[in-house]
Amino acid sequence: MLSLHIKIFDSMKTVLSGIRPTGNLHLGNYYGAMINFLKMQEENKCFFFIADWHSLTTHPDPALLHVNVTNILSEYLACGLDPGKATIYIQSDVPEIAELYLLLSMLAYVGELEKTVSFKEKARQNPDNVNAGLFTYPVLMAADILIHNADYVPVGKDQEQHLEMTRNYAKRFNHRYGIEYFKQPEAYNFGQELIKIPGLDGSGKMGKSEGNCIYLIDEPKTIEKKVKGALTDSGPEGPNMPKPDYIENLFSILKVVSTPEVVAHYDHLWNTGETKWYGSMKKQLAEDIIKVTTPIRERIHSIKSDTVYLRKIQKEGAEKARESAGKTLLEVRKIMGFKSF
Repeated sequence: MLSLHIKIFDSMKTVLSGIRPTGNLHLGNYYGAMINFLKMQEENKCFFFIADWHSLTTHPDPALLHVNVTNILSEYLACGLDPGKATIYIQSDVPEIAELYLLLSMLAYVGELEKTVSFKEKARQNPDNVNAGLFTYPVLMAADILIHNADYVPVGKDQEQHLEMTRNYAKRFNHRYGIEYFKQPEAYNFGQELIKIPGLDGSGKMGKSEGNCIYLIDEPKTIEKKVKGALTDSGPEGPNMPKPDYIENLFSILKVVSTPEVVAHYDHLWNTGETKWYGSMKKQLAEDIIKVTTPIRERIHSIKSDTVYLRKIQKEGAEKARESAGKTLLEVRKIMGFKSF
């Protein structure tokens, strides 16, 4: 067992979450994640980052990469993430992550990486772009998490396997070097607080790739057009009929953005078998979404136009993230036998 001075972690739990800069935040991101992030930053030691290295697996247009990073950073801040309470940073500003990625890759085996569900799916979808970065994506994600020795990581279903692989790398490191250094990060469970916002096309979850989103930066006219085009039918066939999924989706969004009285009114119309009220409901839904998004959209535009402020936030976030990452990397290097003369 190695005898080293290892940092003592404070009692406040460390939470880490990242997002790839591949598009604007939408209503699902806001209610499904951001609302909870605002609570988390009050109760935990939080690291929120923009995963620009991860986005390189799909070869983004270089002219758009910085634009997309700026968009996400501005939207994070406009939604209420506070640099005074959480560490908000850009992944590529923290080179320590890249070194830990290299070191962890020595503990990652080709066989297990080949079996990663996300890798197999993306390789099947894009057979001409099966690059090494895509192959080792779980290792970079593990480095993102372990560089701050995070306790919790809010992840969706599609990322659970990657989090399990992170735990495996942490265990292997601890076992190989005979020291319980890395924690076993767990999925952050929001429980009853988790809100899932469906898409407008009746297909389920709101998502960028599905093209069924209402973005936080959408103008009122755009929102009205999108909601007006949401999938509906001719109305209930009789009283107290079960709602089809695409109608239930609209009610799910209504429950989040509207008052209980509004929801009860349209529930009553459905349950009594009334028809010809979808137009009214869509109009109300669009108005209530606009009420939620308008102040956020205005803050986004204000923040995006303030380059000096964004540069300050980027610099301070990088410094805070590198302070934490640097401590971890220094200790990992010592444990592995890298020493200065």
